[in-house]
Amino acid sequence: MFSRPLLVSLILGIVSATGFAPLEWWPLALLCFAALFALVSAAPTLRSALLRSWLFGLGHFTLGDNWIQHAFDFQDKMPPVLGYFAVALLAVYLAIYPALAMGAAWLFARTVKPRSGWVEPDLGYVLAAAAAWTIAEWLRGVAFTGYPWNPLAVVWVPVPGVRNLATLIGTYALSGVTLAIAGSLYLATQRQYRPFAVVAVGLLALNLAWSDRCDRIRCISTASGKEVVIVQPNIGQDAVSRPDYAEFLLNRMIALSGKPGTLPRLVVWPEGMVDYFVEDGYPVQWYRQDPRLVRARIAAVLGPWDQALIGGTAAYFSRDNMLAGIGNSVWALGPDGMLGGRYDKAHLVPYGEYLPMRPLLAPLGLARLVMGDVDFLPGPGPSAIAVPGFGNAGIQICYEIIFSGQVVDRAHRPDFLFNPSNDAWFGRWGPPQHLAQARLRAIEEGLPILRSTPTGISALIDGHGRLLGTIPPNQAGAIRLPLPRPLPPTLFSRLGNWMVLLMAVFTGLFAIANRRFAR
Repeated sequence: MFSRPLLVSLILGIVSATGFAPLEWWPLALLCFAALFALVSAAPTLRSALLRSWLFGLGHFTLGDNWIQHAFDFQDKMPPVLGYFAVALLAVYLAIYPALAMGAAWLFARTVKPRSGWVEPDLGYVLAAAAAWTIAEWLRGVAFTGYPWNPLAVVWVPVPGVRNLATLIGTYALSGVTLAIAGSLYLATQRQYRPFAVVAVGLLALNLAWSDRCDRIRCISTASGKEVVIVQPNIGQDAVSRPDYAEFLLNRMIALSGKPGTLPRLVVWPEGMVDYFVEDGYPVQWYRQDPRLVRARIAAVLGPWDQALIGGTAAYFSRDNMLAGIGNSVWALGPDGMLGGRYDKAHLVPYGEYLPMRPLLAPLGLARLVMGDVDFLPGPGPSAIAVPGFGNAGIQICYEIIFSGQVVDRAHRPDFLFNPSNDAWFGRWGPPQHLAQARLRAIEEGLPILRSTPTGISALIDGHGRLLGTIPPNQAGAIRLPLPRPLPPTLFSRLGNWMVLLMAVFTGLFAIANRRFAR
């Protein structure tokens, strides 16, 4: 392992990504991170420590983000092969964050020995790495608009007792805890068994105390007495080329929405599934169908106490009636065909929904990365819209749900979160990874999540992160279940990512204290 440390670092990084969905081989991921501790510990210089952990990150993010390539299969203006380069280039950048974390741990734990460059393998080294990793993951989620896809904590989604720590400390701090767990495995190989014993007992206690004791029937019985209908039409990106695309979408969505029942229904549709404009007041030449007629057709499937949340496109016009920008939006719609509140996606995807620095990059031909001729314009941020009879809905469109601590307006806590998405771009690995991250948001905030996608995976998630109903990928259908009640606010929902700072400081101070006590 130490004769070819750079190659081994790269391979271990690739294997570590199997801890995420869809494989969820989290024990193997922990072993890979334990081996990373050994490789960095054996690094003779800071430069080699940084390079080994950077190569580990390069492999980790290349495999974990492989689904990005699939988006280029639907980009007519760019050859699909460029998707592979996009994945690799993104991994080159993302790998900087694990390199910074492990490099900081190496500096903290550096103990010079005669004829040896090895770092002293002790608890202080592991805790320093955990603290630095916590901060590095948070930075990855905020720097350059942020890209926190697949934080390390997501490997615990299949393990109820551990994943529920997110209610207290949030995702980024749980990632630091995960690294400390891997570090305890490394210390055990150095005949330091006490940290590993503490971790083993702690994990066992967590799973005994915090495991799911609520089967699906009993979970549903604690619901609000109102129904939710989550529609998945199984319409992929290839349907965009149909000449009747807008009409085809609308007819399919209406057909799958079902009929009114004895309970009030909240019918929710995926991102962008209404391809007609639904708002009044636009220049008449931009309408392909009267928005009043479009709304009336949707409202016809709603009973007198039903409501709908629909996704489509809002438009912004200049004074001369030229299109100046568009919004990725969700509206509440009542049985009378009238629109209620509107939410506009705030955290847009750079190079997908808008082109950063357009005046500079457009002449270089990079405008071809953006699907349309104009950019999406961002909304104001997390907010809730009123849905009569159902309370307040917090909306997070697609990509927005991955941002821990940024999904809820804390001054106006919603009753549930709605996450319409379009995962048809995401290949086979992207949708289950996206779903796993949505489940962590439900756990952090103690809120149920309604997740509706065109091709899967659609789901109803309760405030404990449990899946009450799902529709598998590439199947059409609808989930029709009682809407779960929100849980009391969690500690993380009250403090947000201040918990990340508190945990990082606490862990760092513990590392310093351990080092001084050892001396």
